[in-house]
Amino acid sequence: MSRISRDLDPSNRLFGASLSAAIVVSLLSLGTSAFGKEPTTISGLKNPESVVVGADRRIYVTMLGEMGKSGDGSVVIVDSSGKITPFASGMDDPKGIISVGDSLYVADVTKVWKVDARGKAEVFIPASAFPRPPRSLNDLAYDGQGNYYVSDSGDGAGKQGAVFRFNTKKQVSLVLDGELTSPQVAVPNGLLVDDPEHLLVADFGLGFLYRFDLVTGNAQRLGGGFGGTDGLARDGRGGLFVSDWKNGRLFQVSSELEPPRLISTKFQSAADIALTPDGRTILIPDMKAGTLTFFPVP
Repeated sequence: MSRISRDLDPSNRLFGASLSAAIVVSLLSLGTSAFGKEPTTISGLKNPESVVVGADRRIYVTMLGEMGKSGDGSVVIVDSSGKITPFASGMDDPKGIISVGDSLYVADVTKVWKVDARGKAEVFIPASAFPRPPRSLNDLAYDGQGNYYVSDSGDGAGKQGAVFRFNTKKQVSLVLDGELTSPQVAVPNGLLVDDPEHLLVADFGLGFLYRFDLVTGNAQRLGGGFGGTDGLARDGRGGLFVSDWKNGRLFQVSSELEPPRLISTKFQSAADIALTPDGRTILIPDMKAGTLTFFPVP
């Protein structure tokens, strides 16, 4: 697996931000899309929540299994033919997943797992390493400079939400407090690195999207009306896609000056999305439907 490049094209910007590191990983890994102009849906997944294209060109999906049941969560490999292959198991309710170097990182309720290229999973950041007890770890992001971010949706009702930062030395710090210093970001969910000093943070509770300044702690609201704002993904042209878990919708945001464009309402619970490296296909896990859809970028 190749390492992340930081040679980001400054023309690929939205809200003054460069192309996300997560997409760059994929751009280095895959060629053109293998899918056509019509959505292709693969079924047979049990509560799929998040998806990523690994540096080995395979598609990895987290599955919660039975929600709230310990030990039955997993990561599987899904290919375009519909084949689902177990990869890593023994998790609880795994959600966000990212690919960095030779490893996958997975957010799982109160801990973060690291999964190697053979599917061996180990707890990388245990609950005890956090500066305060995590409640519901959700999405992950990586800035390509050694900093990882993980959101904590708290109790889901606006209490104890947070975003934490950790590094390869397993040091963890609190960067966004959704209850005290940034109460407007009550239920942090999807994360996307906007530039080295900013994160895009999806607020699941009120359906807003924020640009969070990692230096000042200021949270600038960029838009709303996204319902249960969940997954965030950016294409190679700087366009942003936002999923709405509560209402099963998918939005496209071209710039901060234009209102979001609703591009699909055909999902039950569109969760944490990703793009294929060519930027032509959005990968959309639908938790309630138990599916993964390959949705052509309009």
